[in-house]
Formats: sequence, structure tokens, C-alpha cells
Amino acid sequence: MTIAAASAVRVSRVPPAAARDAWQRLAGTTSQSHLAHAPEWARVIPQGYGHDPLYLDAEDGAGGFGFLPAIIVRRPLVGTIVTSMPFLDGGGPCAGSAALAARLATQLVAEARHEGATVVELRCAHRLEIAWQPAEHKVNMVLPLPNDAETLWRRLDRSVRNQVRKAERAGLSVESGGAERLDEFYRFFAARMHDLGSPVHGREFFAATLDAFGNRARVAIVLKGQTPIGGLIALACKDTLTVPWASCAKEYFSLCPNMLLYWETIRAACRERFERFDFGRSTRGSGTYAFKRQWGALESPLFWYTIPIGRRESRAADTRGRTADRLAGLWRHLPRSLTRRVGPHVRKYLVQ
Repeated sequence: MTIAAASAVRVSRVPPAAARDAWQRLAGTTSQSHLAHAPEWARVIPQGYGHDPLYLDAEDGAGGFGFLPAIIVRRPLVGTIVTSMPFLDGGGPCAGSAALAARLATQLVAEARHEGATVVELRCAHRLEIAWQPAEHKVNMVLPLPNDAETLWRRLDRSVRNQVRKAERAGLSVESGGAERLDEFYRFFAARMHDLGSPVHGREFFAATLDAFGNRARVAIVLKGQTPIGGLIALACKDTLTVPWASCAKEYFSLCPNMLLYWETIRAACRERFERFDFGRSTRGSGTYAFKRQWGALESPLFWYTIPIGRRESRAADTRGRTADRLAGLWRHLPRSLTRRVGPHVRKYLVQ
């Protein structure tokens, strides 16, 4: 970008009423856009949790353009956070040049300060040319897909194929549908989140997601005979099928239901000519990282920026991890019925 073009950069805050149309136009024509940039979230997150959008778009003197979707989460007691994007693995600016992306990020910090936020969080697939340094310990795990499932099956490690066959021999099968299968999925997802010590997303959040994505969303359920024992939600965006949420009943883990559930979803993705299957984010070396890596998934870098605004957030960051660990331990000991009722009211403020 030339100096003249850089000086002519225009960054605007998009009114909420116009945000979805602007977001849809830009997301559909920008190669960097991915699931977190999908225009559907402009409807899902406000509808599911009532958070306010903060959308920016930008254009430079050379005709380049970009946009940055973000959400304002006003958290009781601990202060407001502006995140791009909450509840998702990615986000950040989507722009035709590094300079334009940096300008959008810098402007978001200024807008967040005006909103009284204590921190801005950006979850980027690319490093930004800004003053702040990102955390890089999390990665997306992405599996490139061949044209047919049989080719992929032959590439899989023998242990993966054996686990899939074990599930089939045990009488497990997978069925796919839409919103009519949400309750089956949600029962297992809520139970698993309780076991992990994490407040569960509200059913309304998932219902809004399925409604907004329409035929680009699916719910896959794994069954033992006629009995559902787990499920996942998959969302399509451009050439990629992503699974943000999945859970199976732990009493059936020995039958490998997760393996069959994922294999049938991956096989369907091959059949539908998706080019990539995104397992979602993991921390390097974690159990979920190993699960995804065994399928042949490759690391796709994530650059998570946490930008403090004022001293309050800087001090809070030192104790956040320890506090989260203590709260997770307490949550696991609460009655499951209570956590299912209360969890969504807490989860709406937990942006990760």
C-alpha cells in the first residue's frame, strides 16, 4: 500500500441494522473469511445471548477493503470485553492487506475504550502488524479432504480404522438431520460439559445457530441400536465443514462412538466435495489435540491477542487461570440438573 493510499483509509462503525448485509457482502468476497466471519453470527449471538454487535468496515485509497466483526459482552463484576469472535475459534480482521487489517484492529481498541471495555480479544488466523503480541499455544486442526472417502480411509492410521470398525461391530450407527435432532444432541452435550466443569451453552443458542445456518448446518447422532448415545453439530462455510461441538455419553466410550461419529461426518464431507474438515481448536499436547491429530489433521496457526485497556484487566489476567480451575472443580460437584438450568446464564459471559 502506498503512503497516499494508507492516509486515505476510511474505517466506519456499521450500524446494527446494516451490519448483517455488509458483513455478508464482505465475507463472501474475501478469501480470508472463514466460519467465524460468517454473517449468520450477526443474528445468532444477539438472538441467543443478547450481546451487542460492534462491526467495523474499512476501505483504502487503492480500493482495498476489509471488515472486522466483534461482539460487546458486558460481564457483571469483571467488566466489559469486546471479542472477535466470542464462543468461536476464530475472528479478527479480514482485509485485503496487512496494513488495513492493522488499522481495523487499532480502531476496534479505540471503539472498545469508548464502550468502557477493559479488554479486547482478537482470534486471528494471521499475525497482525500491531504493537501487541499474541498467544500462539492454540491451533486449529484441519484435515485436507480428497475427492472420495475411500482414498481417505486408506490413508488413515490402522488404529483409527480399527476403532471405527469396533464401533460398527458393537452395533453403533450414525444418523444425520437438522433442528429436529437438537434435543438428542443437547442432552449429551450438557452432561459432558458438567463433567468437564464448564457451564453449558443454552439450548436457545444452538437453536438460533441451526435456524440461521439452515441447510448449511447438520446434527449427527450416534446410536447404539435405537438408543442415541452422542452427537455433534457441523457447520458449512465455503469449502470447509467445521465441527464446533461434539459429545458422547461417557459410559459408551469403550465402544468408540466418537470415532464412528466423526468418520461418518468426514465421509459425508468428502461426498459433498468439501475441501477441508475443521476439527476446531486445541492446545498443543492436549488430549483433544491427540484425538484430532490421529485423523491426519494438520495444525493451522491461531494468533490470540488479548489487549488490556487500563490497569484493572492487567491485574485480573494474573489470576484468571487459577480462578477458572477452582470454579471448574466446584461446578463438577453441583447437581447436573442445576448446572443445566444455571449454566447458560453463566456461559453467555464466558467468551471462550
